[in-house]
Amino acid sequence: MLFLTPHSSSQTFHRTVCLLSCPSSASAMDSLPDAIVHHILCSLSNARDVAACSCVSRYWNEAVPYIPSLYFPRNSLDGAAAADATIGRMVASAVCLQDLIVYCPFSSASLASWLDLRCGTLRSLELRMDGIASKPASGGDDEPPANELECIGVARGLESLKLWGVSLTTSPNWNCFDKLRFLEIIGATLRDGALSDALHACPNLTDLALLSCNGVAALSIELERLENCRLDFLGPGNCSLHLSSPKLQILEIQGFSWIRVNQDHHIRRLCIAKSSGRVYKVELGKLPDLEFMSLRGIQWRWSAISSILYCASEVRHLIMKIEFCGDFDTLQPFPEIDLVDFFNNHPRLCKFEIHGALFAAFCQKNSLKNLDSKFVIPYLEEVIITVRSPLNAEQKLNTLESVLMYSVKLHRMTIRLSQMKNCNEAADDFFKDICKLKYMNYNVVQIE
Repeated sequence: MLFLTPHSSSQTFHRTVCLLSCPSSASAMDSLPDAIVHHILCSLSNARDVAACSCVSRYWNEAVPYIPSLYFPRNSLDGAAAADATIGRMVASAVCLQDLIVYCPFSSASLASWLDLRCGTLRSLELRMDGIASKPASGGDDEPPANELECIGVARGLESLKLWGVSLTTSPNWNCFDKLRFLEIIGATLRDGALSDALHACPNLTDLALLSCNGVAALSIELERLENCRLDFLGPGNCSLHLSSPKLQILEIQGFSWIRVNQDHHIRRLCIAKSSGRVYKVELGKLPDLEFMSLRGIQWRWSAISSILYCASEVRHLIMKIEFCGDFDTLQPFPEIDLVDFFNNHPRLCKFEIHGALFAAFCQKNSLKNLDSKFVIPYLEEVIITVRSPLNAEQKLNTLESVLMYSVKLHRMTIRLSQMKNCNEAADDFFKDICKLKYMNYNVVQIE
């Protein structure tokens, strides 16, 4: 006997349904125990597969309404009108529907009717709304169109909500999603007040993701139970973030110039990036639980870098890929960084990845002045260094050799030279010296 699982391919599934639809097979399937039929149907969510199940036998057709999940892919239905009718019919028949995922186009009026039908059982909702046909305003030309997110407020039992391509420029009339734990909004146009009101209606969130969003100048988040926060805001503007979440453990943010996080947190993973514009200030307080930190961007103010490095003294895995420092439009090199002071201030560091100009800051005239026989890098196991210029080659080699010599647990040093810009004799000589270093430490050093 053949059983379907969530990992069964769509073609295998349809071939199986065709076999089971034969009269002899259908009678056999009617004799299956209820628990087995329920297990098979609960493993399905794709709308085409669910519809095909109703052809197996009368008994299966009667069991299909108890399927807990429905998924409508992007191109599963032709046009919004056909989608509205088909989705509406299937949602109306799914009396125990808990999970609804709709990627194909639909109208806002139909969405409201679906949610009215299943607001009592629905626990997870995922909608792609970039192609939604909003209901026109009933008044004059000056009356704004109806908010396409209004109707979601009726599903107050939601635990997970994921929205693609929404326009959150006016505050949705949501009362309170007491049970909502996971909220993800992707590719949205936002406004400060509307976003704040939406988050205020979700007081018990543990996971928040706002990805590829734009339109916000200042974002303030106060969520008592928030543990995982991912924020990705587009554009070169100077956006500010204030975050107050005492249970916060994972924070990944991109696009903010001013960042302030209240000190009563438990951050274990921290990623801060700014692909355009500058990072001016970062206030986090002490980070005693920090295990992983990534700092990326084109230009950071040096005070922002130094303050966060000071707070992250317990970090175990550190990635630093920042091109320049400087307060204003002028891009400036980094000041000298003392190698001994840096590793003494980060004694638990196990993996370290550093890029270009920041590595050059470790290779200045006085960067190694405090080296002595008592110095040791106790826990460093892996280091990845990107070298982009042969300038100051001797000091760079001395720095590499020092890291090798004083790291008692180092088992891999990866030197990346693929972005070397100066293709001249100095670069050739420097590459030869790097090759010699690899030859002398062949079991540790790698060149990429």
